[in-house]
Amino acid sequence: MRLETRLREHRQAKGLDQAELAALVGVRRETIGRLEKGQYNPSLKLAMDLAKVFGVTVEDLFAFREED
Repeated sequence: MRLETRLREHRQAKGLDQAELAALVGVRRETIGRLEKGQYNPSLKLAMDLAKVFGVTVEDLFAFREED
């Protein structure tokens, strides 16, 4: 399974850069970059914190997809 994320589009729509978003949820900028590239699976707390920033559900930000 592969994690797909809509984090980048939500972040850009809100006018935030990676560092600003990272500061809002208490992680490093590199963590946000890895999340956006699908290279890092967030903890449940981080996923919920990110969803709260954007006023969406965790499912709106992240989904697991079967790999082909």
